[in-house]
Amino acid sequence: MRRIARIVSVAACLLAAAAAAWAAAARAAAARLGAEAPAKAGAPAEAEPARLLAVRAGRLLDGRGGPPVRDAVILIAGDQITAVGPGLPFPPGTRVIDLSRSTVLPGLIDCHTHLTRQSGNYYDDLFRRSPIDQAVVAHVYARRTLEAGFTTVRDVGASELIDVALRNAIDRGEVAGPRMQVATMAVGATGGHNDLSGFSPYLRFEGFSGVADGVAEIRKLVRFEVKNGADWIKVMATGGVLSEEAEVGAPQYSQEELDAVVAEAAMWGKKVAAHAHGTEGIKRAARAGVASIEHGGMIDDEGIRLLKERGIYLVPDIYTDEYLLVASDRLGLPPKLVAKEIELSKSQLANWRRAVQAGVKLAFGTDAGVYPHGQNAKQFHSLLKLGLTPAQILAMATTAAADLLGWSDRVGTIAPGRYADLIAVDGDPLADLTELERVRFVMKGGVVVKDEPAGGRHHDPTVRSRSLFD
Repeated sequence: MRRIARIVSVAACLLAAAAAAWAAAARAAAARLGAEAPAKAGAPAEAEPARLLAVRAGRLLDGRGGPPVRDAVILIAGDQITAVGPGLPFPPGTRVIDLSRSTVLPGLIDCHTHLTRQSGNYYDDLFRRSPIDQAVVAHVYARRTLEAGFTTVRDVGASELIDVALRNAIDRGEVAGPRMQVATMAVGATGGHNDLSGFSPYLRFEGFSGVADGVAEIRKLVRFEVKNGADWIKVMATGGVLSEEAEVGAPQYSQEELDAVVAEAAMWGKKVAAHAHGTEGIKRAARAGVASIEHGGMIDDEGIRLLKERGIYLVPDIYTDEYLLVASDRLGLPPKLVAKEIELSKSQLANWRRAVQAGVKLAFGTDAGVYPHGQNAKQFHSLLKLGLTPAQILAMATTAAADLLGWSDRVGTIAPGRYADLIAVDGDPLADLTELERVRFVMKGGVVVKDEPAGGRHHDPTVRSRSLFD
């Protein structure tokens, strides 16, 4: 009887798998044809045609760097784009979203966020708020980021695996937020940027720790993070601003230790992002083979050469520094931290400009969470100080960011086969980048998550914009 039961169970599994495969094939065919798949005898009930949408765009910036396309049409089946072009026809019954008085762009990408927290008061954040407080409000920050037009983010540091839980809840559709790649706890040295320094040695916190010293400890920590859901590994190669170790740019890991971080991550199919302000730490991280240098404000000519030769991305967070210098009193930052920010600000603009002139690859990252979530787009205008054109800056947050994340086949451009992640603004971002601070329309995966009438926005009375927040 047990053998018969096992046979029946296996047969049931095979039938279920066959049904699922048929349904997937039917959905794919419907998406390709833009119409309902032909009915078949015995077809499973769940094999329904993909929902069809057409978006009319007055001006389309598709993320590929070309000039705006006038009067474009974007055809969408389910969560994917099926066709893009000027004046494309679409099947009868297709629902239409009219953005013919707007500029439509790909959903924006922020490669350096901290969605699970937001700076309030320095000592309150350290000692009066627990990871539970962070987890309770993380979804609020995720929603603000999405509504600001950022449909994809890389989150590079969170406590207690909250970022993993948030990513998974978003993927399941339980809360609203951008697509996420996450790094869990940053890997750092004892006394370093992600360790509690400057306080009593008897002050301790319970919970997971990203502190590891020496090759063996580092390898074990990387394995722990990958085991528990990390998409990326984040390493603290140098000191930082918002911590009480002595120097903002001093190296905090040896070359051997950084080599171990990258080698262990690579063994598990993961890339490494290195927090690195200081010159030596940047170069050690580059020699180790990291995928990106976060911040990089003290980079020298040798560091620039290493990044250029090895195709390593630089992710400069220029607006964060502007914000901290203005908001330091309100945030209750200790004088030591403000002094480090002032020191960093003396040279980083010139250093970043040299990296730009040398042709180092750049990706858009804001360090949002240090300043309020939802204000990510304020950095676009600040990046003009580096001598970049508006088109180059837009590319940082679309095609370049998608390349760094390894998702060029999914996001960053408006093209067939990509997710239907779209935003719209009233004006022309190539003439005024602050337009991106006033995103009126956001679609993620074919679902409208924000639709604010403005600037003569046309409304098709047959269309009801669906919101993830209804």
